[in-house]
Amino acid sequence: MKITEFYFKNQKKLTIIPLILIILSVIILTNSYIQTGDIMKKDVTLTGGATATIYTDKDTSNLIPELEKRFNTDFVFRKLTDFGSDKQKGFSIEGKVDSMEFKNAISEIMGLELTSENSSFEETGSSLGSSFYKQMIIAILFAFLFMGIVVFITFRNPIASLIVLFSGVFDMLVNLAIINLLGIRVSTAGISALLLIIGYGIDTDILLTTKVFKRREGSINERTLASIKTGLTMTATTMVALLFGYFLSSSFVIKEMFLIIMIGLIIDVIGTYSVNSYLINWYTRKKFKDE
Repeated sequence: MKITEFYFKNQKKLTIIPLILIILSVIILTNSYIQTGDIMKKDVTLTGGATATIYTDKDTSNLIPELEKRFNTDFVFRKLTDFGSDKQKGFSIEGKVDSMEFKNAISEIMGLELTSENSSFEETGSSLGSSFYKQMIIAILFAFLFMGIVVFITFRNPIASLIVLFSGVFDMLVNLAIINLLGIRVSTAGISALLLIIGYGIDTDILLTTKVFKRREGSINERTLASIKTGLTMTATTMVALLFGYFLSSSFVIKEMFLIIMIGLIIDVIGTYSVNSYLINWYTRKKFKDE
């Protein structure tokens, strides 16, 4: 049996996959909220604190234990390496501490004089970080609102519009759950990546819905298959570009953004071409009596 025959024959059964993912995501995010009071882990740009980037090849094995003992808080440590090599050229460390105290502590523990040439320190106030987070959440809510308006104007049909918007909700929900499981600390850049994922998820569903619901050339299955080929080509080319960017870049911000977007692209393929595809096909047949 060809893949296309299997797909259209089992299209209804394939909707079980995203439904299971939604249930698991709700459980994961609910559990996270109960334990931590939030649905995601945030870095210092959203919670407030200091980030230090130090360029040195000195041993750092005792740095984290000493800092945690001194400040009584957790720290996030990342090693900086050259591409294709595991050799340390520096490290980045962040925590909820004052930047000057942080700098003095690192210098004392490592026995290293920190200057503007071999180090950099950034500090975000807790109130500013909290303000950033609230503004980003508001931006996401407005993104859904205005996209809903645009989608409704495009299709002028509430059912078709809701099916399209479901993709954005699905992508966001499952993406947040996976980010939580992977222990990724989301920064302001990560929130921006989530906004991009919403837009991309809606885009592939608009493509699917336009071909299946609005156009009348060919059968529903033929129109669905054409939209899948176009959508998967778009996703594959974007994925290749992101993979190269992720592995070639040494910037933690870029790596975070690209990783979140790549996760979102994979989730979007599952949601769009299983449950959304089935729903729009079912609704189109019901509305236009089109077989």
